[in-house]
Parts: sequence; structure tokens; C-alpha cells
Amino acid sequence: MAVVAVSVVGPRRVYQQLHGRAAAAIYGRLVALFDGPAFPSPEAMLAMSPRRMRGAGLSRAKVRAIKDIARKAAAGIVPERRIVARLGDDEIVERLTAARGVGRWTVEMLLIFTLGRQDVLPADDYGVRDGYRAAYGLRALPTPKALLEYGERWRPHRSTAAWYLWRAAEHARAQRTKKPRTSKKKAT
Repeated sequence: MAVVAVSVVGPRRVYQQLHGRAAAAIYGRLVALFDGPAFPSPEAMLAMSPRRMRGAGLSRAKVRAIKDIARKAAAGIVPERRIVARLGDDEIVERLTAARGVGRWTVEMLLIFTLGRQDVLPADDYGVRDGYRAAYGLRALPTPKALLEYGERWRPHRSTAAWYLWRAAEHARAQRTKKPRTSKKKAT
């Protein structure tokens, strides 16, 4: 059963707040506990003992979150991938955030980067807010509410706007860390 919670949200939960290499190692050890190369089904995840999952390197909080995602997937609260493709963004956010440890930001990243949704503005994302601040020459970060209000003018391409705001934040950060050149005069 290809379920969004298992095939997308589950792995994202393993990786969240971990360095990429550490997360990849933990993810690999977790998947190795099950038969097959893919992330396990909700039923298989529910049957796995929390102790074995912890042995793969997951924290207690991550085990609880992954178990809850699997429970919600098995109950149909988190819909199968083929159903998610037909749902609106707001309904996807509502259904997936019902699972422990899955917040709006996680779902917005899924909408943009996994489902390819074109009109998502992750206004709580620090990088998006910082990019807006940099692009518009502001001293302070906008509030998420202010960013959402302003972002209405970017509909139906707010995902693209978010991408450009992330790039603006990266550019501003690079400019801040760039050291000024000192001129060296040749002695004559």
C-alpha cells in the first residue's frame, strides 16, 4: 500500500532536525529492519517494536511520531498517495497535520517538493521570511500574516515566489559574510 504517510511523511520525519548523513544512516538502519528496500507499510511499522526502532537510532519522540503517522495512515486519516493527488492543498494540510509531529511546514515542503504544487507560500519558513526582508530592504522579518497578505499578489505562483525568496535569503547571507577586499599597492 503506497501511502503518503509512509512513503513521504515517514522518511521526512526520520530526517527532520538531523544532519543529512546521520539521518541517512538512521533511515537505512530503520528500513533494514523490514523486508524490502522501500519504507515499510503502516501495518509493518505498527507491528515493529519501539525498542527495535530506537535501536536503529530514532529518538523516542521520532518513534512516537512515526507510529502515530502509521496509525493515522492505517485508519485512512492520512490518505493514500493516489488520493492525495486529487485533494486541495488545505485539505492535505489538515489531514496530515492530524498526525503527531507533522506540522504545517512539513506538509508545505511536501506540497512543493514532492507533489509539485505551484501555489504554496510557506510563510512560517524562516528562509522565505528572511528572503522577503532582504528583497524588500526591510530591517525586520515580516510576520507570517503580513507575508501571506502580501503574497496574495503572487497567486497562483507562490511556490515559485518562495523559491526566489529562498535564493534572496541565500544571496543576502553570502553578502553579509563576504569579506571586503583590501587593495594591495605595489611598491615602486
